[in-house]
Amino acid sequence: MSMRERVLESAAELLGTQGLRALTHTRVDEAAGMPRGSTSNYFRTRSSLLTGVVQWLAEQDLAELGAPPSPPADVAAFVDLLTQAVETITTASRTRTIARYVLFLEGTHNEDVRRPLLAGRVYFRTFVENAMARLGAPDPVAAATAITAIGEGMTFQRIAVDPDADVRAPLDAVVRAFVPPSTPRGEPPPRAVA
Repeated sequence: MSMRERVLESAAELLGTQGLRALTHTRVDEAAGMPRGSTSNYFRTRSSLLTGVVQWLAEQDLAELGAPPSPPADVAAFVDLLTQAVETITTASRTRTIARYVLFLEGTHNEDVRRPLLAGRVYFRTFVENAMARLGAPDPVAAATAITAIGEGMTFQRIAVDPDADVRAPLDAVVRAFVPPSTPRGEPPPRAVA
């Protein structure tokens, strides 16, 4: 890991464990175990440090996601995938998720912070739209909106209120609400014969 990456990783850790006020050059230097002034060698201002952390988090998220998987063939497999994603970001990646929330709040009045964070959200939403189209949802865009909202809501619930909140049941209910009754298990609808 390069020194710059150590700075960014430490900055994200501070955001996720201590909040936005903890993001100072001195605190990042201490957290990274680097000499005082090291962070300012890479990011001269607090604003550039903040932007750097946002871009680094977005790059890390997209690198971890890799190429999108093939859309699941049935509702149960899709719900399993969504459930695993929410559980992972609220347990193993909890600190990074909290840092991302801190930054999203900062992004409500700072477009330079908000813009890079949306890249991962667009990636996920496109995947959900494609999966719901494959499962036969008549309106995959509306389905993706609802599923994304429930996923984000459950993430917030597990981060801020109840770390053990059930994720599967709400996700299963919303996914099934958008799958046509003629395909109760989520099998692809029959194709018309030409």
